[in-house]
Amino acid sequence: MASQLPSKILIIGSTGVIGKYITAAILSAKGASIPSLSSVSILTSASTVSNPDKESLLSTWKSKGLSVITGDIHNADDVGKAYTGIDTVVSCLGRGGLLEQIDLLKWAEESDSVKWFFPSEYGTDIEYDESSNDEKPHQNKLKVRKYIRENLKKVKVTYVVTGPYLEMYLFKKPGLDVAGGFDAGKKDAVLVGDGEGKIGVTTMPDVGKLVAAALAHPEASQDKILKVQSFVTTPKEILAEFQKQTGVQFKVDYTPIDKLEEAEQKLWAEGNPAAALLTLRRIWASGKTLYEKTDNEVIGLKPEDMETLDFVVKKAINGEGW
Repeated sequence: MASQLPSKILIIGSTGVIGKYITAAILSAKGASIPSLSSVSILTSASTVSNPDKESLLSTWKSKGLSVITGDIHNADDVGKAYTGIDTVVSCLGRGGLLEQIDLLKWAEESDSVKWFFPSEYGTDIEYDESSNDEKPHQNKLKVRKYIRENLKKVKVTYVVTGPYLEMYLFKKPGLDVAGGFDAGKKDAVLVGDGEGKIGVTTMPDVGKLVAAALAHPEASQDKILKVQSFVTTPKEILAEFQKQTGVQFKVDYTPIDKLEEAEQKLWAEGNPAAALLTLRRIWASGKTLYEKTDNEVIGLKPEDMETLDFVVKKAINGEGW
C-alpha cells in the first residue's frame, strides 16, 4: 500500500492561513517529489469560491492542475462525495475548526477509498510532556487524537508537529507587548525570559514543504507523530539579525516568564481569547519546542533544505507577513 500512496489527495482548509502554504507545496510536489500523485483536489465552501479575494489564488492553483470541489464540511453527503476515489486527506483547518475533524475522520473511516489522513496538528507539541495535557490551547487537538486512537482502524494517520510559525512569532500583537515580539518599523523588541532561551521554529512555507515531504515518504510517516522544524534560535539571535539588517540598535524590553504567566492567567480569567497566545508563548519560552533529534531527515529533508532566519527577518523588515 505504501508504495501506491498518495495517489489522489483532498485538502480541506486549503485557503486558510497555513492551508495556502500546504496546498502550494503539495501542488509543486505533484509529478516531482511525489511521483505517485495523480490528482490534487480541495473541498471548499461556495462563499470561498465566490470571494474576489480568493479568486487569484484559486485561479493560480487551477492552472497547476488543482480541482475545486464546492461543499460544506459539516454535511456528510458533501464530504462523502468529495472523498469518492480519494486515498489521502490533508486537513489544514485552523484553531476554530479543529473539532470539525472528528466528523471528517469518522466519514473517512466509513469511506471506501480513504486510507491516509493528516489532521491539522501544525504547531505546538500537545503531548510534549505530562503538563501538556493541562494546557488550555491543546484541548481540542487532544480530543481529536483521543478520537483517532479509539475509533480509527482502517485509516492511517500522520501528525506533522512543527512548533510555532516563525513569521507569527516575530511580530508583536498590538496591546500585548508582554507576549514578546519585534517591531521593525518602530525598531523595538520585547524578549521573553532572558532572551537566551532556545526555541524550535518553522517558517510557514517550510510547513508546506514538510507536509509534502511526509506525503512523499509514507513508509516513514504513516501512523507517526513527526516532530519537525526549520531550525532552533533564540530571541537574542533574532534581535541581532533585525539590528544587523536595519543597521539600528533596537529599544529592548524583557518579560520575565513569571510575569507572562501572570498576564496569561488574568486573560483566561477574563475570558479573553488572547490568553491562548500568552499560553503558547510561555510554553515556547519554557523549552517545550526542543528535541534531541527531529524527524526532518526521516522524511528526506536536511538543514540546508529549510528557510533561514536572515531570509524571514528580511521579509519582516519589508513588511511581508503571511
